[in-house]
Amino acid sequence: MDTGIEHDYRKRMMVFGGRSSMDLAAKVAGKLELDLGQVTLKTFANGEVYCRYEESIRGADVFLVQSTCANEQSGMTPNDSLMELLSMIDAAQGASAHRIIAVLPWYGYARQDKKSAPREPISARIVAKCLEAVGVDRVLTMDLHAGQVQGFFHVPVDHMTAMPMLTQWFADLELSEELVIVSPDAGRVKTARNFARRIGTHWAVMEKERPAQQVAEIGYVVGDVKGKTAVLVDDMIDTAGTLCAAAETVLDEGAARVIACATHGVFSAPAYERLADSAIERIVVTDTLPLRPGAPDNIIVLSTASTFADSIRRIFTDDSVSEIFAGENQLF
Repeated sequence: MDTGIEHDYRKRMMVFGGRSSMDLAAKVAGKLELDLGQVTLKTFANGEVYCRYEESIRGADVFLVQSTCANEQSGMTPNDSLMELLSMIDAAQGASAHRIIAVLPWYGYARQDKKSAPREPISARIVAKCLEAVGVDRVLTMDLHAGQVQGFFHVPVDHMTAMPMLTQWFADLELSEELVIVSPDAGRVKTARNFARRIGTHWAVMEKERPAQQVAEIGYVVGDVKGKTAVLVDDMIDTAGTLCAAAETVLDEGAARVIACATHGVFSAPAYERLADSAIERIVVTDTLPLRPGAPDNIIVLSTASTFADSIRRIFTDDSVSEIFAGENQLF
């Protein structure tokens, strides 16, 4: 019997940005040849966040791009960003989106992934529980601080890495000295080793002790850095205390120059002042977090928009995300 209803089974993709990552979201949408979705986001006088989609999202695969970080220009704290993302997910579920995918270029609270002392929370797990409780169907993120964060989720987590773009940047450098990739601590040895293999050079590791939270004490370098360009590789740069101390150590060990790179440029105070006064020639990061105003000239930002657009396109078409990275996107 003809019901007179025309069925259209074509899938629809929509990309929206939160206020902490609106610039990156716009770039990602542009790479996908889409207009960035229209959504009203604001903070009331009492500090509560508000969200409303300004167009129908019924039946669409909705990708919500929001790093759960601070954004000074938008007046957002990490907690504001998280609450805004949760509100966007809940609103999307209530508006009958087909699938809701949270795109977190930077996963806030990822460093609080275990109990380091009695009576502490595992805050990275709290974030995962919140995202799932409001109805997220999938999570896409980049260079998590620790692999076990994926285990806090029951929904699929697609993990990306910025290593290909970072290694390509160094491969394109024309320096007279040989590169040596230096891990700032034992926990990043595997990352440094893989980084060095992709470039085709050697690696070294630094031995350090941390006397207190956010206070780093560098000891010595295991490996040869004398006369070479030392590249300090980490997943993030926060207050830059570890980085600047590591730079001084490798220079004391005879390195010709120091360049630093990381996926996430958190740059909490007093990072800018430390980096401006440090012996590090260049600091290469990606745009997973927005830069605070006043960044020193030696910070170079590479865009992740193409990588995120590629992954989003593959999730939408149910293709493999790991193929983008040749299976090397699990680097823990």
